[in-house]
Amino acid sequence: MDVKTYKKDLFYSYTLGAFPTIEMLKYHSKDAIKVFIHSSFKNEEVINLINEYRTNFEVEFNDKMINKLSQKENCFIIGVFKKYSMKLEDDHHIVLVNPSNMGNLGTIIRSCLGFNINNIAIIKPGVDIFDPKVIRSSMGSIFSCNIRYYDSFNDYIKEFPNHQIFTFMLQAKNSLQETLFPQNEKCSLVFGNESSGLDLSFLNENSIIIRHSSLIDSLNLPSSVAISLYEFRKQVK
Repeated sequence: MDVKTYKKDLFYSYTLGAFPTIEMLKYHSKDAIKVFIHSSFKNEEVINLINEYRTNFEVEFNDKMINKLSQKENCFIIGVFKKYSMKLEDDHHIVLVNPSNMGNLGTIIRSCLGFNINNIAIIKPGVDIFDPKVIRSSMGSIFSCNIRYYDSFNDYIKEFPNHQIFTFMLQAKNSLQETLFPQNEKCSLVFGNESSGLDLSFLNENSIIIRHSSLIDSLNLPSSVAISLYEFRKQVK
């Protein structure tokens, strides 16, 4: 298989590195197409683990392909897989409105799993979740997470009308530290774009601000999500 450098319209994507490749095989081996291994890679434990997950996909030692696809010198394994569709469970959600940074999205996915949130809604336009840069920055966490795109926030609300919506905005009056999250309802924590945040149409009685010192203008998006998840999980188990 002649794997091309990643483009959004391809039917496949690929992992960069041993750990995200193992995560892909662990959760989506049925979607795996091929695993490339560099000839200098000698970790027999990892190679044996790849072969344990092996079903219908091929394993090939191919230095040229790895050098072609990877932009980092320390990449020795690449896993090619078919893109797959996901549905969100009716559980607590993180909602990202128009996220634009691939590294940020990968970090957020990893934080979500760290606080046992397995469902992420993305309101279009947004980053391509199958871009290898997103997969790598998530450290493979994306493969055990449900992520779904929605054309609008209203489309998301229609699918989950009973969720309590909490929007994180600089214009909010309620601080995160003072917010009480409901114990017996599903919650959606909503965050805006990295540069512009959420527009004023999202401002409501459940809008929340993360207060910080005047030494900075604002927190970046991954930090905001991680802090919010920490406070949320302190209350909601």
